Amino acid sequence: PDSLSYFSIDAVKPERVKTYELGYRATFFNKIYLDASYYFSFYRDFIGYKIGADLEYDPIYKSPTEIQVYRAATNAKDMVSTQGFSCGISYFFKKYYSLNGNYSWNKLDLRGSDDPIIPAYNTPRHKFNIGISGRDIASSKVVFQNLGFSINYKWIEGFIFEGSPQFTGYVPTYSLLDIQV
Repeated sequence: PDSLSYFSIDAVKPERVKTYELGYRATFFNKIYLDASYYFSFYRDFIGYKIGADLEYDPIYKSPTEIQVYRAATNAKDMVSTQGFSCGISYFFKKYYSLNGNYSWNKLDLRGSDDPIIPAYNTPRHKFNIGISGRDIASSKVVFQNLGFSINYKWIEGFIFEGSPQFTGYVPTYSLLDIQV
């Protein structure tokens, strides 16, 4: 239609990424396991969205009479980078019990770009888990032999989720407690 003539976007190209990653994994005293890593990624043609609108304007009442909003997938014109860090640790105590936790930090960097792309990164900046678990727990009662359990607390910082138009919005900070037997 003629209304689309002002809303021109190039065809979407596949994203290209170069990533540098550095990690460390170690075992201490055969009871503590550590796994940490850092990454830095450079994207060309990062896929995101652009929003546009066509307006029909009534000059007499000085207000729009018709509005058509568009949202289309497109590639970023500038380089986009992301970086992140994660660290996980597990401590095994007694025979089959463990305490474990992990933390991750992720960041999108548009490098001061004036490109109006909406990046659809959909990743919280901070999140962590902490938990305790046990397996093959012996019991004097036959019914409870080979029992296992896990209790895990998870916290996720709020972030903007940018999906299709009807599924775009702010996901508030939340936490979960999972218990499994």
